[in-house]
Amino acid sequence: MSKEEFDTLARTRLLAIALEWYNEMQGGEIPFIRLPTRTKANIEYDIESEVWKYGDRESLRAATSEKGALHLLKMAYVIGFIKQQLAENRSSTLRELYYISEGWKRAKFGAQDESNLLIEDLEIITDLQREAFHLRPEEDGATVFGPLRIREKTRRGVREIHCRDDVGEAGYQIPNDVETVEFLEHDAKFVIALETGGMYARLIENGFDEEHQAIVVHLKGQPARSTRRVLHRLNEQFGLPVTVFTDGDPWSYRIFASVAYGAIKSAHISELLATPRAQFIGVQPSDIRDYNLPADDLSDKDVDALKAELSDPRFDSPYWKGQINLQLEMKLKSEQQAFAARGLDFVTKEYLPSRLSEMGILGR
Repeated sequence: MSKEEFDTLARTRLLAIALEWYNEMQGGEIPFIRLPTRTKANIEYDIESEVWKYGDRESLRAATSEKGALHLLKMAYVIGFIKQQLAENRSSTLRELYYISEGWKRAKFGAQDESNLLIEDLEIITDLQREAFHLRPEEDGATVFGPLRIREKTRRGVREIHCRDDVGEAGYQIPNDVETVEFLEHDAKFVIALETGGMYARLIENGFDEEHQAIVVHLKGQPARSTRRVLHRLNEQFGLPVTVFTDGDPWSYRIFASVAYGAIKSAHISELLATPRAQFIGVQPSDIRDYNLPADDLSDKDVDALKAELSDPRFDSPYWKGQINLQLEMKLKSEQQAFAARGLDFVTKEYLPSRLSEMGILGR
């Protein structure tokens, strides 16, 4: 589908929402929308797709109350704004949308979280991603480095890029709309996604990508949708194993979970973003013990988060329960770069080859 056809589809589906409200009011009915309840309790594992999706619980938002009417009013203003943006072939950030609402009087948003949630509502109703509305997040994209050739549509036309030979050591920056990128070919055995920029730079500087034929992806902390979409596509299109290497704390385990199983906020598009066969490398709690890594004490918030993960369905496995309980027992957490205590080459020459062999990734 061309960009023009995609824009037309987005406009059509958005206007269909407003048209339905109009027809309801013409028929003497009160306008409303139905949406899945976006809570942890309404997340269910889908066996067929192997990802977590919204369940059957729904909430009704209708103009039967001031709050419900105000929500539909704000949605109508957003639909009008996006319609104009698409017609003018322009784009904006989620932050800009929030500030634009300053001039919408009663339809003004009280906080950006409110406008972000409304955009998610529109994604669910239209079955389209926010990129189809020409909306993008504020932050820059993450990066990719390694033996991967792509074809990208840019404002200056189409160009082909090798993500190691044609880029600097910062790598290729993932665009907000990953669908503008075509994956052509690769010479890789697996993908390794890294939480921190320091570890990303360490692997590239040490030549890990060349020695082990790895595509290296910097997650930049909690990964953006575009980053998760890239990992999903590399796994689906090329059948490449995807591995995730993070810090050893509960917040980092949730980074892995968002890559592998999806996140509550984007459960409506989990099949496009999640990579169910992704594997966790570490830092494992057992690594802190086995390698005697420099570590910090768990905070009260860390402990609470770990205990919450014991009841999180994404961590409902003997492996995760064993590791989390071990961490609660040790009361310690550690960072990826703690391996530097054994030398700058230790993580790429010793730890990762050993762990990846244990996981069945190397030596395949």
